[in-house]
Amino acid sequence: MKKIFILVMILMVLLVTGCGKDNSTDIFKSLTDKVNKLNSYTLSGNLEVNNENNSYNYSVVVSYMAKDKFKVSLVNTSNDHEQVILRNDDGVFVLTPSLNKSFKFQSDWPYNNSQIYLLGSIVDDLNTDSNMTKEEKDGKYVYTSTVEYPNNPDLVKQKVTVSKDLLVEKVEVLNEEGKAEMTFNITSIDYNPTFDETYFEVNSIINSNTNNTNNGNTENSDKNTNDTTTDTTTEDKDGNTSSNSNENANTNTETTATLEDIIYPLYLPTGTVLEDQEKVSKTDGERVILTFAGEKGFTLVEETASYSKEFSVIPTYGEPMLVNDTIGAVTDNSLNWISGNVEYYLVSDVMNTEELLDIANSINATAVSSLK
Repeated sequence: MKKIFILVMILMVLLVTGCGKDNSTDIFKSLTDKVNKLNSYTLSGNLEVNNENNSYNYSVVVSYMAKDKFKVSLVNTSNDHEQVILRNDDGVFVLTPSLNKSFKFQSDWPYNNSQIYLLGSIVDDLNTDSNMTKEEKDGKYVYTSTVEYPNNPDLVKQKVTVSKDLLVEKVEVLNEEGKAEMTFNITSIDYNPTFDETYFEVNSIINSNTNNTNNGNTENSDKNTNDTTTDTTTEDKDGNTSSNSNENANTNTETTATLEDIIYPLYLPTGTVLEDQEKVSKTDGERVILTFAGEKGFTLVEETASYSKEFSVIPTYGEPMLVNDTIGAVTDNSLNWISGNVEYYLVSDVMNTEELLDIANSINATAVSSLK
């Protein structure tokens, strides 16, 4: 009788243990297998980025086709400004349809660092971290791992929320204090979409935007498919060049704004002061050159962005990265981005990328320019 009682107790313990089983390991393995086998996917969601006291929100649509084609559309919800990061067989591009321009990068994006909105990057980061934590919470599965954002070492961890149906629902990128500096809420995922054969081509994106602007006027759209390249380049400390404006191609551009106000960084390194400022006229707008002196000296150029009458592909040195409310080009000693109809170029021989980002993030472009 005693043996029977002990056997019953053991069975009850096993049943209780089985009922309380942590399924997070099985869910994670299934998610990894699913993502690694995907031939294509699309997802959409909302991305919030917090930089110090500023917050930026984007509507995001991601498309992927094996093995190396990506298309990420980011629309700033405050001004409907759209940019598209594209990787295809021809390279990596950042398209700015509102300016009828595409910036071509010599880049390994998206494989050079963590990406909050790409499933492969999210899952790879989780698998790479041997200390990844797993928990089941409110019927969801939460996984936390380290991440790598070389240009922003404050970002150290990601927290990924997954449903039992293997749908990634939320990704948070956290700082050392555990505060979310980027949050991506995914609203829909399709694990088996099909794409037109031109879907990942540069011209198809620009033409689609032109057709929408012109209410389907294909004649005007066809006029925008001739690729041109600007002649104006800048040189960094290593002798690498990058294009920043279309000054010499004034017959192909028209001014979109005038600089009514000069905007200054709200943050300056200790001992750094404004030494000189100069405002000059360009053939297609205006330019302001601000020179800051000190141990952490730098130069900030602000100039009116120009709309290209014919679609332009501009070779650009650096890596694409979110800067303030837009996608910019980042190198070891410079930043280049367009916001509020103004193009910014920030460069220093003595400051690193992280220090330059601190300055760039203190520049609020919302009131810099007005259309005329």
